[in-house]
Amino acid sequence: MPAIERRDLVIVGGGPGGSGTALALERIAPELAARTLVLDRADFPRDKTCAGGLIPHTLELLESLDLSLDVPSVRVDHARVEAGGSEALAIPSPGCCWVIRRREFDAMLLAAARARGVEVRTGVAVRDASRSGEWIRLETTAGPLEARAVVGADGSGSLVRRRLVDADEGWIARAVMSDVPIDAPAAPDVYEFDFRDVPDGLAGYAWSFPCLIEGRPHWNVGVYSLRRGGEGGRLGRLLEKRAEGVAERKAHPIRLYDEGRPLAAPGVLLVGDAGGVDPLLGEGISFALEYGRHAALTLRDAFAAGDLRFPDYTARIAGSPLGKKLRRLAMGARLFYGPKSAFWFRVARFSRTAQRIGMNWYNGVGLWNPPVVALPRAERTSVDGSRYGTAEPDHWRTTWQRQ
Repeated sequence: MPAIERRDLVIVGGGPGGSGTALALERIAPELAARTLVLDRADFPRDKTCAGGLIPHTLELLESLDLSLDVPSVRVDHARVEAGGSEALAIPSPGCCWVIRRREFDAMLLAAARARGVEVRTGVAVRDASRSGEWIRLETTAGPLEARAVVGADGSGSLVRRRLVDADEGWIARAVMSDVPIDAPAAPDVYEFDFRDVPDGLAGYAWSFPCLIEGRPHWNVGVYSLRRGGEGGRLGRLLEKRAEGVAERKAHPIRLYDEGRPLAAPGVLLVGDAGGVDPLLGEGISFALEYGRHAALTLRDAFAAGDLRFPDYTARIAGSPLGKKLRRLAMGARLFYGPKSAFWFRVARFSRTAQRIGMNWYNGVGLWNPPVVALPRAERTSVDGSRYGTAEPDHWRTTWQRQ
């Protein structure tokens, strides 16, 4: 019988959480990154049900990893918000969002991790996960693997989380969406949020985001609800208003951050949707990259100390700006989707100051948001044994960085 393949670290999932963890590791612990394996059940590029909005904070996080946004995108400079008044709110906010397609964005991140020396295997699904002594055993479609540590970056329905960290389903929201062609030469520079159905019981909102699909302008339209169960009919009707006549619809569960739920167990860390994302709007891309930074730092220190229990990771996330923002967003969801929602929407509708503060805070800019500090570049050894120091040699750079 052939020996089971063993790795120091396996990251299950190649989306922003998994790729972000690998990219951060390559920067701060390149020797560990070189012993890391990323698995994903899909072959990239692959489709992902998501509106694809990148707030400015996301671009800062990319820059901290020496990456730029090198995929087609639509820059958004205005927000249109329907909050129940006689007129929609028109909020100018230059560069408040860049809308991408996850098919292209996620492939960019995973290609960057591979280009920087992290081994990536796509088309390999993890079917089960269990403990085998001091190892984590993964049953995959390509055969079994054992790892000293595993990062669960496998989405809202994370098998890693359910098998090894927390079997409880947790707080699950739901989103449905469609893509609608725009009969115009270019995509508009405005996105729309519609909260008018909240008084009728919707714990969420409808959206319209401009995007490019194969170079042609579209609206990505959808509806988000904090309630997963019993909302299918309502969400379908609301989506039909924005995507009339469009047959293809996609639905997606979204696991939301809950401070009371664990994010780690001995040998296992959770990142991105597997850990939980924004309850107010369901946004997850910037949070996934932030999770990846924390996971990489935790892994570096744990492997250096020879202790992979990760007892402080859950508290680390909770006490970080990431955790604090997620808790504030949960509070915002209770206010805006709760019994006093009418009062809070009036505040948002009539106070320009509140609108500006809210936009800046959510977008990750302004006084409430600490700047993104680049992760320290670890020294690395070349093939002749010399040290690179902090300067990154050209062969570590990706194609889009050299352009």
